[in-house]
Parts: sequence; C-alpha cells; structure tokens
Amino acid sequence: MSDPVTDIRSQLLRDEAVRNFPYTDTKGKLTIGVGHNLTDRGLSAGSIDFILSEDIVEVVTELRTRLPWFSALDEARRGVLINMCFNLGFSKLEGFPKFLAAAAQGDWNTAAEEMLSSAWAKEVGERADRLAEQMTTGEWK
Repeated sequence: MSDPVTDIRSQLLRDEAVRNFPYTDTKGKLTIGVGHNLTDRGLSAGSIDFILSEDIVEVVTELRTRLPWFSALDEARRGVLINMCFNLGFSKLEGFPKFLAAAAQGDWNTAAEEMLSSAWAKEVGERADRLAEQMTTGEWK
C-alpha cells in the first residue's frame, strides 16, 4: 500500500521543481520552493520562524568560525555581533576593524563608539543606539 503524502510529495517535486530563489511563474506570481505562491499566500508564521532560526544558526556558525574570540563573549555582547552580522553580512561586518578589535579586547566603550560613528548607525538609527548600549552594559536591550 502506498503512502498518499509521499506520493503527492514525489509528484509535486517532479512537476513543480525545486527553486531555492524566488521566480515569477507563468501566471506572473512570485514563487519559491516547490511552487509556493508568495504573491497570494506569503509565508506562514511557522515558515517565518523556521527561516529565522536557520538564519541565526548560520550567522552564529560563521561568527564562531571567523572570530575565535566570539564564543568567549557574554550572551548579550554575542547578541550584538549576531544582530549586526545578521543585518550586514559578515563581509560588511569585517569593514568595522576598530569595532571588532575593541570587542575582542573587551573594550566595550570603544566598541560602542565605533558602532555609533559609522554610516551603518545612521542607516539603522535606534537599532544602533540600542546595540551600542547593549555592548557597553552587557545587558540585553
């Protein structure tokens, strides 16, 4: 006896194909994955939470790999780096060498000053203010 869920999954994977990036389907609808219509359906709360969780894991893994001192930070200061890397991407985070050096040394005030004196801080406004305070105090904001 066959399993209808497995059977329909197999059919849909064959007939719809798997697309890792959004594309416009033949009806002009923005689509992703296996025929998931973003235009009309969007994403469910569960899908959004799953994607966010995966993205956080990827950012943390990259920070642990590329910044050996990252894991020694307290949770709130690791959170600052995660938040910034999530927003900027690691390659742009590397464009903050004085900030990273200060954070690696535990010089929280200098790290916060470097954050706030950047073009990034002007772009993100209150987010930068909160994260700089979190870096300085070691308390979640």
